[in-house]
Amino acid sequence: QVQVVESGGGLVQAGGSLRLSCAASGDTFSRYTMGWFRQAPGKERELLAAIKWTGDLTYYADSVRGRFTISRDNAKNTAHLQMNSLKPEDTAVYYCAARRLDIALMTSYGYDYWGQGTQVTVSS
Repeated sequence: QVQVVESGGGLVQAGGSLRLSCAASGDTFSRYTMGWFRQAPGKERELLAAIKWTGDLTYYADSVRGRFTISRDNAKNTAHLQMNSLKPEDTAVYYCAARRLDIALMTSYGYDYWGQGTQVTVSS
């Protein structure tokens, strides 16, 4: 098992940037695909980005491609989501998640380990 804890959320004006971090502990971090999700009130949870355990393959949802960047540092057991050009519609609770399944990055299936979430609020 792996435990993950997010940090870095907050309040930012439209057009600004935030960098979310995900610290992992427990099992070998480098075995896990890492994903970032978000959920806004009244909406379904959405997979935003994922990065393969090797770090060389990534996936982005259309809603964030070109604005968000996912990365990982297996030596430090951390993953990050750099968010630029933020919009009010990016307001949500953001979650980091981990899965052992080595399947297509675009699928949201199989994430077994979740953080508690961090609030991101983008003001207009």
